[in-house]
Amino acid sequence: MPGGRPSFEITETLVDALEEWIAEGKTLREFCRQDGNPCYSVIYKTINANPEIKQRIACARESGEDAIAEECFAIADDATNDWMERIDKDEKLIGWQLNGDHVQRSKLRIETRLKLLAKWNPRKFGDKLGLCGADGAGPVQIITSIPRPPEKLSK
Repeated sequence: MPGGRPSFEITETLVDALEEWIAEGKTLREFCRQDGNPCYSVIYKTINANPEIKQRIACARESGEDAIAEECFAIADDATNDWMERIDKDEKLIGWQLNGDHVQRSKLRIETRLKLLAKWNPRKFGDKLGLCGADGAGPVQIITSIPRPPEKLSK
């Protein structure tokens, strides 16, 4: 009896489910970890071997990138647990204090997503460089000069 994972047939239903999964901003590895789904390498080989599936997944990834960008807004706007009750030694509420750990964790979650988006799709999510000419408008002009060879000294 052979060992290892069982082989899977990549069906249209599975590709549809994967496409929807990725379009929601979820990862391929997370999809593969679910019971009944093929392993990562099987799906990756299938995607690369089939141009139609590859195009569908590429479109789903663009939608997924937008979903991840929108998720950054949700994380930033969610103030749940940003503040916690401050209690004195007698267990009486004396006020509220900022929960710095939660705020920093939210910041890390946003920064991680934005950095990944910039790597995955730099044209859409990367930093934009504003280059302009000397007068502040128009294209940058590059002027090069080739140095002349030194003249020979006659004796």
